[in-house]
Amino acid sequence: MELGDIPMPTVADPAKRTTLIRDAFRLEWLSIAWMVIEGAVAIASGIAAHSLLLVTFGIDSLIELASAWVLVWRLSVELRHGHAFSEAAERRASRIAGGLLFALAFYVVVAAGIGLWQHHGADFSMPGIILALAAIPIMYFLSRRKLAVAEQLGSRALRADAIESITCGWLSFVVVIGLAAQLALGAWWVDSVFSLAIVYFLIKEGREAWEGEECGCH
Repeated sequence: MELGDIPMPTVADPAKRTTLIRDAFRLEWLSIAWMVIEGAVAIASGIAAHSLLLVTFGIDSLIELASAWVLVWRLSVELRHGHAFSEAAERRASRIAGGLLFALAFYVVVAAGIGLWQHHGADFSMPGIILALAAIPIMYFLSRRKLAVAEQLGSRALRADAIESITCGWLSFVVVIGLAAQLALGAWWVDSVFSLAIVYFLIKEGREAWEGEECGCH
């Protein structure tokens, strides 16, 4: 199902919608709490280990943190004013998020290219791999719950946020594989090559945000 295919709203009963919106709030606050931890640990451990892979993972977490704050704002507006929220503002925020993801993808390509050109490697990071392993089940739980609530609310925006959580889970998987390969092989090129593997996810997520449906899916 495409993001734009979800009917809006699915649940018309005001009391039930309010309950679902509060469920969505709890999920977003859990996302915000985790993204703060994930971003801080990934960037700090990435800088300590000179790992482009981890730094990129951390920056993506900060972008997802910003996205979660936007959704909290949207949910707050619906609680106060019903469905009368600004679609133009949502589309603008969506394009900003997409632009940031494109910029991050460009940074990764340039930094990885420099690393490969200079034969610059990274140190293995135990905090980094523990963080990435923890992120996989957390992102799975958050994404499944967000998708379920989004379907009941008929919210394309919440569904898009769930897709971002799924993307974060895949990024976590790439980081785990990259760090494990780095530990096993000890090769200088592993960090740069696996950081390039993240670029696909960044561009895909950025394009979906930039080309959001009329509702401002992201």
